[in-house]
Amino acid sequence: MNLLVVTLWYLKHYHSERYIASELNFTQQGVNYFLSAVVDILHSFVYPAFVSLPADLPNRRTPREPQQHHKLIVDSTCIAIPEPHDSDQRKKFYHAKSPTNYAIKVQIACDFRHRIVHVSECYHGSIHDITVLRESGLLEHVEESVQIIGDKGYIGEEYIVTPRKRPHGRELTQEDKDFNRDINSAREAIENINRRLKS
Repeated sequence: MNLLVVTLWYLKHYHSERYIASELNFTQQGVNYFLSAVVDILHSFVYPAFVSLPADLPNRRTPREPQQHHKLIVDSTCIAIPEPHDSDQRKKFYHAKSPTNYAIKVQIACDFRHRIVHVSECYHGSIHDITVLRESGLLEHVEESVQIIGDKGYIGEEYIVTPRKRPHGRELTQEDKDFNRDINSAREAIENINRRLKS
């Protein structure tokens, strides 16, 4: 049996380990062991080869002159998983926007050339985006000249540029609206990447 093929099948469809075990006539513990082993091997070879922050990132110029310090775009995406059988696991993996109501969450960052430069570890679907960002190590690479564009889930984090919120009881100024339009336009790059990865 080709364990790589089985692992790629698992990564594409995210069937439960119990389902895979029944299909292959394995124990669930055996499936967990070989999936973990093969994914670790894949990660050790694939990640360094295809996903890395450019060494010259602070010196790169972006195509948007007002955003010359905005070098990366970040977003979290959820990957639907089957409903866990354990109630504690259901709480951890719960995510209202998932088609199954349960998901794993992954953070992805790209540059303005639409090149993926960072992928976080997998998190439970219930974990907040800003927590994933803080634990991912990505913030170690930002500074005043290397800032990140994110959505409203990242508001309040230093060096993360987010859309401006409407002040309570007032409307956004035209300057704020223009700023938000530019930020949302830039964020389309990471939204497109997330859509392609999940299709």
